[in-house]
Amino acid sequence: MTVHKFSCIDAHTCGNPVRLVAKGGPQLQGDSMSAKRQDFLANHDWVRTALMFEPRGHAMMSGSILYPPNDPQHDGAILFIETSGCLPMCGHGTIGTVTTALQEGLWTPKIAGQLTLEVPAGVIRIEYQQNKNGRIDAVRIFNVASYLAHQGLVIDCPELGQLVIDVAYGGNYYAIIEPQANFAGLEQFSAAQVLRYSPLVREAINKVATCVHPEDASVNGISHVMWTGKPSQQDSSAANAVFYGSGAIDRSPCGTGTSARMAQLHAKGLLKEGEEFIHESIIGSQFVGRVESTIQIGP
Repeated sequence: MTVHKFSCIDAHTCGNPVRLVAKGGPQLQGDSMSAKRQDFLANHDWVRTALMFEPRGHAMMSGSILYPPNDPQHDGAILFIETSGCLPMCGHGTIGTVTTALQEGLWTPKIAGQLTLEVPAGVIRIEYQQNKNGRIDAVRIFNVASYLAHQGLVIDCPELGQLVIDVAYGGNYYAIIEPQANFAGLEQFSAAQVLRYSPLVREAINKVATCVHPEDASVNGISHVMWTGKPSQQDSSAANAVFYGSGAIDRSPCGTGTSARMAQLHAKGLLKEGEEFIHESIIGSQFVGRVESTIQIGP
């Protein structure tokens, strides 16, 4: 019997798991993390299923594998794995990975307080605060460019009825469901309902919406479903429950989901550049986001 050994460190970001694979990850072919992601999916996906699913993981398990950067001027590279697949980008995973890698001495930043990291979705920049005891107090992600891909799409969801949905990209594609006639808002929706209806919504929206990233065709399809509503905390701007995989709800506010939500709101004129956006998860944890600037994506 062949035995494969992995050195893993388990952490979490706002309650959502991050299993960092420090050693034992497969050698990948490709001159970018996007190409290496494709090699992983084609030839090494057993690593993901072995580490994320039962008996070593569970429905909500998420993780990352560290790699050296392709560009020597960068600090590192991350491949994101979870029960739903091998993601182009993961926000909570980045926060947990950066925190763990720095605290455990797995990365040596070229500039203290900053990192430049390669991920399948592109290159991201990190700012972090580290205290005198070596612990990371805060992580700030300058994410890949996000945008509103589709607005006002209409689907029929069994039992719920007609739903109007926006689709936005923040490193992954999200179906965003705001309060409307057949959805009173997340505060009126149970976790069981999120788990019940999200797969139906995802299946239906992927039939009517074509989502292919204009700069990387390997990034395609709507993988996450975001239900929105009124927050429970006074300082929160909005609340969400993000469904992913076959039966998981993100306990964190979802990093790429927060970017997608801000892109949607900004495109609709509801969030200004530089305005603070505090996103609340289904368990009340918060991410603080901001639209830093606007750029052109694709041709």
